[in-house]
Amino acid sequence: MTPKAVILTADEVRRALTRIAHEIIERNKGAENLALIGVHTRGIPLARRLAEKLSSLEGVDVPTGMLDITLYRDDLSEVAQQPIIRETQVPFDLRDRRVILVDDVLYTGRTVRAALDALIDLGRPAGIQLAVLVDRGHRELPIRADYVGKNLPTAASEVVKVKLQETDDVDSVELWDMEALR
Repeated sequence: MTPKAVILTADEVRRALTRIAHEIIERNKGAENLALIGVHTRGIPLARRLAEKLSSLEGVDVPTGMLDITLYRDDLSEVAQQPIIRETQVPFDLRDRRVILVDDVLYTGRTVRAALDALIDLGRPAGIQLAVLVDRGHRELPIRADYVGKNLPTAASEVVKVKLQETDDVDSVELWDMEALR
């Protein structure tokens, strides 16, 4: 099976993350007191890559964490009888930090809502911003990203698949027909 289209190549993913890093620095007037928290699964390597770029550009350590939102989902009973709980790891105090929540695809906004609930349970940051590699539209909640690598209008019958070196041995963003994946 082949995707309907390759939306971003490895070079384009790299450039999108570099642009997002520059936008984060611009908006926050540097990288001081920032922390990045990636949403399982692909938000974690994206957060780590962004933190490396921010540290490289600004010369400051930008801590990263990982967030599991499974128990915060509003569709938990529909997902599985025994959902898989992954690790949440935020090894720093959120107080007085501006947290950049990082995920791969923004779609309905429900994942972000769950991530915000999970994050607030960990502490009270000075502010929360959202960075996503792809915004595909179709929002069901009033949520928008502060930083977007690629805006991609999609049909409801399409699926956006983000592949990352850390999880899939390749960097790309692909558009698939849902029917082709069944």
